[in-house]
Amino acid sequence: MSVHVPDDLRYTHDHEWAKPEGGKVRIGITAFAVEQLGDITLVELPKVGTKVEAGKTFGTVESVKTLSDLFAPVAGTIVEVNEALSSNPELVNEGAYDKGWMVIIEPSDPKSVESLMDPAAYRKHLEAEAH
Repeated sequence: MSVHVPDDLRYTHDHEWAKPEGGKVRIGITAFAVEQLGDITLVELPKVGTKVEAGKTFGTVESVKTLSDLFAPVAGTIVEVNEALSSNPELVNEGAYDKGWMVIIEPSDPKSVESLMDPAAYRKHLEAEAH
């Protein structure tokens, strides 16, 4: 499988990525998720200050193919939202790992991100899903 999996991120089984950044965690969806969804037409995200629970829905992504829930990789409070996605949802297609990020969470437990899959485990997860 030739999907790009950056080595500096953590991953969920639902294809979200998490990047620890000085006590906070930047969240987005993986290139694999973007490939499965197709052209993204709408991204709905919560407001800053929203509390999220790990594994629970925090927003949705709509594409030409489907509507898909976004699941929080860690519990905490949303401290920043990528406002550019409301008018330019295609940024997710153009750069899932950079300009297409979704939210930044201040985690309740800063170590919780360590329980997510590392890149090697996520690559194995993708291979298993492909079969």
